[in-house]
Amino acid sequence: MTVSRIWFAAVALLLVPACSSHPAGGAETATAAATIPLTIKSAKAEHKFRIEIARTQEDHERGLMFRKSLPDDGGMIFPMIPPRMATFWMKNTEIPLDMIFIRPDGTIARIEAETIPYSLEPVQSGEPVSAVLEIGGGKAEALGIAAGDRVIWDDPKD
Repeated sequence: MTVSRIWFAAVALLLVPACSSHPAGGAETATAAATIPLTIKSAKAEHKFRIEIARTQEDHERGLMFRKSLPDDGGMIFPMIPPRMATFWMKNTEIPLDMIFIRPDGTIARIEAETIPYSLEPVQSGEPVSAVLEIGGGKAEALGIAAGDRVIWDDPKD
């Protein structure tokens, strides 16, 4: 193989990822992803959501980046197996979110409310967690969701 053919093959391989079916910026629309039910049992009520699951490392890295909005009952959960300290940020995230850190027993360890879009400031769990749930900014306070409340969801892939 000549040098020019090797160079052409290398350039072609670099261009293949740019031809993916994802919209610009690698974003997917909220309606394109499958959702599952999730319930948060607070002191006064049960709150029902339809959430996406970030299953892969790529899903974890992308999260809700590039989204313009979330459905009122929408969100995304990031399973952590095994449980661990979690750190999130808002890079390329256009909407404010509430980050709900969930202990292995299903109770809420803490809530970081109204995270700031595009912020590179790390948001930490403060203790080992088995999942992080992101919902619309201000939603937890509006619904009376607090630390100690229970989060219930079944991952159909478990």
